[in-house]
Amino acid sequence: MSSITVDRHDLELLALLQQDGRATNGALGEKIHLSTSQVSRRIQRLEEAQVIGQYAALLNPDIVGLGVEAFTFITLGRHGDTHGEAFERAVAEMPEVLECISVTGECDYIVRVVAPDLAAFSEFMMKQLLRLPGVVNVKSNITLKKVKATHVLPLDHLKQPAQTARRLVFAK
Repeated sequence: MSSITVDRHDLELLALLQQDGRATNGALGEKIHLSTSQVSRRIQRLEEAQVIGQYAALLNPDIVGLGVEAFTFITLGRHGDTHGEAFERAVAEMPEVLECISVTGECDYIVRVVAPDLAAFSEFMMKQLLRLPGVVNVKSNITLKKVKATHVLPLDHLKQPAQTARRLVFAK
């Protein structure tokens, strides 16, 4: 296990980067009252510690022709390593699958799928997802309207009373 200590400047920097990953170090420094070089060093340290995992452009699915989104609940017949691993490897290769999460409860996985339309979604389900090894039950919910969709993680729980730093522990 490794750790990194973050202070209020790091937390402010992380919050700003979540809102605009393309902001320049100079612009970030102005907002949190640090020099460009200090911001650069902090960002590099946060990247090396994998607090910042990656940068990405977030596309609008409707504009790029992916107007159907579904949350699919999948149950496997057997719970051995072989079936679960084979399922996970297959799903990881499917571009229509944006997320696949192993869960507890009534199903084994929740899979978020996008498709151009209902016909394409149906074809994906019938010809790909339902044919995966070990799949015995699938239930899907089609998104009607997004009430909230964000990539911004809340960081308030990391804030400490005035000027103290917080140590984050992570596996490397």
